[in-house]
Amino acid sequence: MYTPMASMRDESIKSEFNPTESVTMSDAPTKQKVNKGAWTAEEDRKLAEVIATHGAKRWKAIAAKAGLNRCGKSCRLRWMNYLRPNIKRGNISDQEEDLILRLHKLLGNRWSLIAGRLPGRTDNEIKNYWNSHLSKKINQKEKQSGASKREGSEVQIQNRNVTEINANIEVREEQITSNKYVEDSKISFDVDEFFDFSNEDPLNLEWMSKFFEA
Repeated sequence: MYTPMASMRDESIKSEFNPTESVTMSDAPTKQKVNKGAWTAEEDRKLAEVIATHGAKRWKAIAAKAGLNRCGKSCRLRWMNYLRPNIKRGNISDQEEDLILRLHKLLGNRWSLIAGRLPGRTDNEIKNYWNSHLSKKINQKEKQSGASKREGSEVQIQNRNVTEINANIEVREEQITSNKYVEDSKISFDVDEFFDFSNEDPLNLEWMSKFFEA
């Protein structure tokens, strides 16, 4: 038998397990915003103290233990790039630059691996140095090398043209000499025929007889 009490109990159950019941904004958990601004000297001190005690690991936990409103990545970068006691300051030497060039040719833009082979240098410092200095230096060398190759090619072409011109001149001179020899060889005469005076008039031969007698 259906009673009013049973009806009230059913409504209570429905309202308790109603899946369409929405959660208000005030009941939803809120995510705390972390500080992304510049680090202060007090934050640096707290971070260094916690790392001295617990080591440079588990950066999210370190940020919480230090009471910093920072994410773990921010703490790690701050320590690795600025606060480490063995960071090497000053300009990058020629030997370091040469090593960076060779390592970059081998590893590419894997700055952390390159920095690991340069004691005291940070990956951020090496990346900035590459982008601001070394990449421009390499591009300049490539341009100069390309210009030198083009000049060398032009010189080779000029030399080849001069060689071909000289060869053509020599062939032409040989042809002229050969033609002249052929023409000279065609100009020939019979000696016996030249001195045959049998058909000459005796009067014309009188002066020749006097010439031979003299």
